[in-house]
Amino acid sequence: MTVRSLSRFWNFLQSNGGFYIAVASIALVLVLGIHNLAFSQQPVRISVLMQALEAAQWQPLVEEFEKQNPDIDLHIVEGPNATNLVEDLYTSSFLLGDSPYDLVYMDIVWTPKFAAAGWLTDLSDRISDEELSKFLEGDVNGGRYNDGLYRIPFRSDAGMLYYRSDLLEAAGFEPPETVEDLTRISQALMENGDVEWGYVWQGKQYEGLAAMFVELLEGFGGFWIDPETQAVGLDSPETIAAVEFLKNTLENGISPPGVTTYQEEEARRFFQNGKAAFMRNWPYVWTLANAEDSPVAGKIAIKPMVHQPEYDSGACQGGWGLGMVNTTKHPEEAWRVIEFITSKAAQKQFVLETGYVPSRRSLFTDPDIVAKYSHYPQLLEVQENSVLRPPIAQYAQASDILQRYLSAALTDRLSPERAMQRAAEETRRLLGR
Repeated sequence: MTVRSLSRFWNFLQSNGGFYIAVASIALVLVLGIHNLAFSQQPVRISVLMQALEAAQWQPLVEEFEKQNPDIDLHIVEGPNATNLVEDLYTSSFLLGDSPYDLVYMDIVWTPKFAAAGWLTDLSDRISDEELSKFLEGDVNGGRYNDGLYRIPFRSDAGMLYYRSDLLEAAGFEPPETVEDLTRISQALMENGDVEWGYVWQGKQYEGLAAMFVELLEGFGGFWIDPETQAVGLDSPETIAAVEFLKNTLENGISPPGVTTYQEEEARRFFQNGKAAFMRNWPYVWTLANAEDSPVAGKIAIKPMVHQPEYDSGACQGGWGLGMVNTTKHPEEAWRVIEFITSKAAQKQFVLETGYVPSRRSLFTDPDIVAKYSHYPQLLEVQENSVLRPPIAQYAQASDILQRYLSAALTDRLSPERAMQRAAEETRRLLGR
């Protein structure tokens, strides 16, 4: 019934006595009440932006969430598949004000930038220490900035060493623990004609180079930036030794010359085609390298990255999680989404359907998951050696500096020592030191 028709009906009743007016008043109250009740029962929309590919993978979770929470419409906005473009879209929406998003689905390295800018809500009071302890420690730490918690982890990631278990076993070698082991075994397998190259990694000037180098820094006893003191360790002897190790893999012919142009997929295809004995890469490679048409299917294994004898292995902590936009008008509903998506049941469902890595420790040994992905217990060992890239607000600029000078050292434009000295100087200027 329209406003105009209600008005005409009211005028008619006024001309026909008080009784009808009373009846009409009751009817009008009922009509308006029902209308307002229906309006108030419309689901609250909670919006989040993510890569289009993962948005499709989330659909079963969205359907299950809305089934359990009919008062919330979980709206997934599909963005580009390039993560840097998704970050730019989020940043633009925040800078313009009144962001259309209630949640941020973010890469671990976005957390300090977004938190420092004041775009996220501190979630510390919404989750207990007991509940946080069920997640991987590196994943939780990746959601912290200063004294706040701004990201609850959903799926994890960490760099590791893949190796040809069949070749090592046939030649009588144990999996390498140190960089010296890696070099020695690579040279032996190459000399025997078992493999064309020893070791492939990500050497192109991009974020993957910085992620790979964080692992070597841990294994060589060096450091990049101390987030507490803002000290820079790029020109330390330990850091220079890590660069020299990478340079030596090229000079000694263990790594192919083209490795300085490789990202994850170039390294993965090289290793999967049987051309290398060892590879540094991320967990996603396992499923692809063990596909039926893969030349190395059933012939590979994983382990933590190699290191110097006196230091420990490191695995660059990656992964994605959910944060809450500080301007959301529906914080309680947004938190219910975070609770559901990061829950054990939702993560298990997602892992079984996609093969991604969970952020909850117990799922690495879950019988159903291990039955499908037998390497997950070994993957847990890798994940528990994780190290963070510097959690600083200027991370993107610091990473760009490191990438440029690492690339200069690896491509013979600067010596490792000079490259790291310049990288350290420029990083200190960035941090105002």
